[in-house]
Amino acid sequence: MNTAHTLAESARVFADQPAIVIDDQTDCDYGELAHRVACRAGALHESGVKPGGRVVLYLKNRPDYIEALFAIWWAGAVAVPLSSMLHAREAASIIDDVRAQLTWVGEDLADELMDVCANPGKVGILAAENLAHERNFHPLPIVDRRPEDDAWIFFTSGTTGKPKGARLTHANLWAMTTAYCADVEWVDERSSLLHLALQSHASGLFALPFIAKGAAQIVPSSTDPAHVATLMRTRDNMTFFVPPIMLRRLSSAPEIKAAPVERMGTVLVGAAPVLAEDLIAGMATFGARLWNGYGQGESPCTITAMGPRAMATAAAEHNRVALESVGAPRIGTQVRVVDDDGNTVQDGEIGEVIVKGPTVMAGYLDNPEATAETLRDGWLFTGDLGRFDAGLLTLLDRSKDLVISGGANIYPREVEQTLRQHAGVLDVAVIGIPDEEWGERLAAFVVLHPDEDTHGFERSLDEHCLSMMARYKRPKEYHLITELPRNGAGKVLKTTLREQLTAHAHNKE
Repeated sequence: MNTAHTLAESARVFADQPAIVIDDQTDCDYGELAHRVACRAGALHESGVKPGGRVVLYLKNRPDYIEALFAIWWAGAVAVPLSSMLHAREAASIIDDVRAQLTWVGEDLADELMDVCANPGKVGILAAENLAHERNFHPLPIVDRRPEDDAWIFFTSGTTGKPKGARLTHANLWAMTTAYCADVEWVDERSSLLHLALQSHASGLFALPFIAKGAAQIVPSSTDPAHVATLMRTRDNMTFFVPPIMLRRLSSAPEIKAAPVERMGTVLVGAAPVLAEDLIAGMATFGARLWNGYGQGESPCTITAMGPRAMATAAAEHNRVALESVGAPRIGTQVRVVDDDGNTVQDGEIGEVIVKGPTVMAGYLDNPEATAETLRDGWLFTGDLGRFDAGLLTLLDRSKDLVISGGANIYPREVEQTLRQHAGVLDVAVIGIPDEEWGERLAAFVVLHPDEDTHGFERSLDEHCLSMMARYKRPKEYHLITELPRNGAGKVLKTTLREQLTAHAHNKE
């Protein structure tokens, strides 16, 4: 089983169908895409990349990203996609850790990487002339792989520490692909996937069912809402994935509101907690097309989901519990909430979310201790705290983000949801910081709407919290910032916020 066989089959059945589209112009059809991939696999083989060897992709979104990804698999190698948001030193550290046989880097990231890379001789810069050269190699037949062989090393976001490489096998990717077709939406050669988010993360993973069904991959020249609205007028059944912050941006854009949303496919939302208000605003703009999914790099895109019809029903019934949930377990996936001893807790009780199913990773790369801690008796211990209510899973926080203040448990996400309902708040993140008296206290980092008056904002936010939650849960301090630090997947980097507070405290001393 090699994931590349899905492309080979689509090239056989849908040879003349558009495969890669740049805005509204076809770059190549499926027949040409498979030929390019086979040739570039030949180039990998010629350069010494062996079956099972690791090839790093350090690229921004680009038309040949999917081509590069499938060329790696076609050659029997393992893809290691890295976020283009990483600093070159962070990327170089991962390249060294995985012992990459080759790294493909874009021209726009190459200079910084070459300055810090330990082995620049194993870096291939994908300039136009190099790309053309690789596409002219003798085509390589698909190298067969076993289902349990590694296919994609997905590096976790590193929001709470050093990133770990989750080993996703060909069987994992196949299960994820079939699950999408089974319980997300119907995909065929008339469908398309618009890559607004990073192809190195969920957008690239979501590409696999579309490739398997001969659907087009659309790479936009801009993610500006006005440009997205223009593309929405060019195609039917166009789906895209967005993190919550991008959903918020698109939902509020007048150009999107005026676009023909009735022609669309699904708006896939995830990568970070989605507030009920953002889902309601999204449905007001896109209609009953939003799908809110929960997954991890360790079980990509496939733990639970709230589909469009269920979400629309929850909104119509003003069912806030359902809207704040991440839905029900996906097909073929078992999900439990357990206590510290691994016992399943009752509905409404809080515990750690654990997962079992065919999409769960094989383990962490070269990290047996973390693997043993995370994978136990076939279950993935996610590190996320949550509860079940009437079959729907609500996430509260990462276990590491739980704040214990004066002996009471406080879930920062609950506080963030409350603050987000303040009319002047655009974005917010809440963290726990050490406190000599209480053990920990809450600090809120707040981004206000551009036209919001900053005078007296702390008092206004405090009064808002006191009107909606217990006094002990409210933040003890507020910090006004212009933008929250996020990684490439759209997740807030709370470690960075803690570092900023520590640096500020030291500067005051």
